[in-house]
Amino acid sequence: MTVLVAPDKFKGSLTAAQVASAVAAGLLAVSRDEPVVELPVADGGEGTVAAAVAAGFRRVPVRVSGPTGRRITAFFALRGEVAVVELAEASGLHRLPGGLPAPLTASSYGTGELIAAARAAGASRIVLGVGGSACTDGGAGMLTALGARVLDSSGAPVPPGGIGLSSVSTVDLSGVSAVDLELACDVDNPLLGPLGAAAVYGPQKGASPSDVAVLEAGLRHWASVLGPSSASASAASAASAASAGSAGSGPGSASGGSASAAGAGAAGGVGFAALAALGARMRPGISLLLDLLGFSDAVRDARLVITGEGSLDTQSLHGKAPIGVLRAATAAGVPTIAVAGRCLLPPAEWRAAGFTAVHTLTDLEPDPASCMTNAAPLLRRLAEHLARTHTAAA
Repeated sequence: MTVLVAPDKFKGSLTAAQVASAVAAGLLAVSRDEPVVELPVADGGEGTVAAAVAAGFRRVPVRVSGPTGRRITAFFALRGEVAVVELAEASGLHRLPGGLPAPLTASSYGTGELIAAARAAGASRIVLGVGGSACTDGGAGMLTALGARVLDSSGAPVPPGGIGLSSVSTVDLSGVSAVDLELACDVDNPLLGPLGAAAVYGPQKGASPSDVAVLEAGLRHWASVLGPSSASASAASAASAASAGSAGSGPGSASGGSASAAGAGAAGGVGFAALAALGARMRPGISLLLDLLGFSDAVRDARLVITGEGSLDTQSLHGKAPIGVLRAATAAGVPTIAVAGRCLLPPAEWRAAGFTAVHTLTDLEPDPASCMTNAAPLLRRLAEHLARTHTAAA
């Protein structure tokens, strides 16, 4: 029997693979005979491609447009006919030049280029992780890169970003081929309103209150043009391409392509465009990734699972990676321990969630800055403690 180490990243400090490596090193330092399996995980945000590569996918580089149009090298992961595309790789906040936000003009065009590159590489099934975006363009950029024509009343292409959405007059999807697309998403926000893409996530991308109003108006107009009726109309022109794909995978074939659909607000509205125009299927990010990464096979031989992330808090309880790992391990009858940089949940809450124990870097080092800087050695020490306590009793 093994100890399965399946953490997410410690954002700002360590990748998921680095977390898994540090924990495994600490466990093996105390008990060299203890079989340890490392399986870094992700929930669709930053680190999704890295987790897939750690599980055996091939890392493929592509030159694409970043969120502001600057050409960058991004990556997707490929194994056989399955590709994992991470929106944040091309259109993420960390791709903004100099870290300067561009809430009105940032585009998802590069994400569409990644999807197109994955298809050209032979992928017939594409998993798109939609966390960590810098854009609020409703997915218009992504669709344009895939062959759509997004035009104003004079027939000219609209400007990139959310600023251009209010001037959209027509969307021609006849150039968009069918794609078998699954969205790995950990949010259920609709496209519009107080819980929508602009209101909730716009400020995180640098949008001022006036910017949020502009983005909301643009998204509302975009939804009226690219609604389910528009998507259904486009399906006829793409019928031959759609018939070549799996059932329910062609443009306009999604049943949940409305602005009010759960997840339509993901990634600044990329979720809406994927559902309404590409017939995408939405799944909780961590569940989808665990399936791809082979978690069910790995947990079958485990007697203990160790998961975690940088901050274990109330957001974690709403479908983040550690909770997804916990639920999958519990279903397999395996106890689960969490490690984290910090834990903001009272013991009653994490016990009610099902964790056997929670241990944090702040147990060893109370200074948060030091925890960020020295996360790897602190994690190794924490894992040594786990090896002396929990693993022997598991």
